[in-house]
Amino acid sequence: MDEMEEMVAAIILEEIVTGIAGLDSADFRKQHIFRLLHYLKNVHFTNPAGDEVYFDENGDPPAVYDILNWHRSRDGSILHVKVGTFNSSAPYDEQFVINESAIMWNDRGLQIPNSVCSMPCPMGFRRASRQGEAPCCFDCVPCSEKEISDPKDSTECFPCPYEQMPSDSRDSCIPKPIEYLSYQEPLGIVLTTISLLCSLLSLFIFMVFIRHNQTPIVKANNLVLSYLLLLALALCFSCPLMFIGQPHSLNCLLRQVTFGIAFALCVSCVLAKTVTVIMAFRATKPNSQLQKWFRFKIPYCITVTCSLIQLLICMCWLVLSPPFQQLNFHYSIKKILNECNEGSSWAFWLMLGYMSFLATVTLVVAFLARKLPDSFNEAKMITFSMLVFVSVWVSFVPAYLSTRGALMVSVEIFAILASSFGLLSCIFFPKCYNILLRPDVNTKEHIMGRRKGDKEKKFGFNA
Repeated sequence: MDEMEEMVAAIILEEIVTGIAGLDSADFRKQHIFRLLHYLKNVHFTNPAGDEVYFDENGDPPAVYDILNWHRSRDGSILHVKVGTFNSSAPYDEQFVINESAIMWNDRGLQIPNSVCSMPCPMGFRRASRQGEAPCCFDCVPCSEKEISDPKDSTECFPCPYEQMPSDSRDSCIPKPIEYLSYQEPLGIVLTTISLLCSLLSLFIFMVFIRHNQTPIVKANNLVLSYLLLLALALCFSCPLMFIGQPHSLNCLLRQVTFGIAFALCVSCVLAKTVTVIMAFRATKPNSQLQKWFRFKIPYCITVTCSLIQLLICMCWLVLSPPFQQLNFHYSIKKILNECNEGSSWAFWLMLGYMSFLATVTLVVAFLARKLPDSFNEAKMITFSMLVFVSVWVSFVPAYLSTRGALMVSVEIFAILASSFGLLSCIFFPKCYNILLRPDVNTKEHIMGRRKGDKEKKFGFNA
């Protein structure tokens, strides 16, 4: 306060003292209490001990305390040792000062005792109360594989968003890796290499047949069907390239359809070749009614008709419920599957079912024709090739249904490559062997001279 305020306060104080001596206390309060309160709120000075004296907005003086710790001496007496202070008038970060090293706890040690029954739970764990015990007594239970606990000593675990997964320590959520069969991973490289080599092998055999198209082995049993079958096999071997790599809308739309049409064309050609074998043998008999059917190109009609039915199934599939690319977040908690949704599962299995029907019919027809004379014994190798084909696709169904993601794609690629290679090797490898390495058996006289009861069997020749 300045000198004028001090003088006024002194006068008021003197009046208060006088009022106490000569006036009624009630009259005194009414006249002077409010005048005194105004000046008391503004009191602020330092006393001889160096402490500030003032009143806050609530009329309270500053709080200054000494923090004492009871120390038990060796003789059993109690000493009060000052270990800190609290001064509300000091700056905020200096109000509370304590010397922790000077504190003696109840066990006469300097180690702070535990104030709870159980230690705090680390991140990745949650508190589970113990029944019948104090609230501070609990067990630390690890979070489930789908949940995390971020703060320490958490009472609950929280699930991660569907595009993320818990870390190994269950204390944070991390992005899920996206899985698909990539060209960069070993399995993708191996399947791509096999697919390209087999496709090139089909084209190589195709060129061999063109180069030797005037030889008896190549001309036997419908040259055009052999060409068409080799090109269809080259397309089948190329189909896995549409299954490898990151799925997107275009390859999801076309890969199953292309695979289904290509295989329907292959099996249709094999069926037509088998029918050609039977018709060629039956037509040589006197008064055979089959001779006139050769004029109607029955093998070509079989190939076109069977392929068009599969094409119609696939076109309806694409129009009504086409396949599409999707990210599957829910199949696994540790990864996201980038896959192709087939759209209509009925259409997919109808496509495979029709292909299986064609293969079964071809197998039955070839099996019935297997005992024809040797000059037309291609039916034997067709029978064996269709056995391989059907076995592969029968094994494919349970394997396909029990897998997802990259493994499911690998199973389908393996079925495509194995069945295609079975057709290629059983039907064309023996012929290529005789064309390239055994020209002595690639003559009309040798073919026409072979009889049904001959014991001599040239390796792999199937006219």
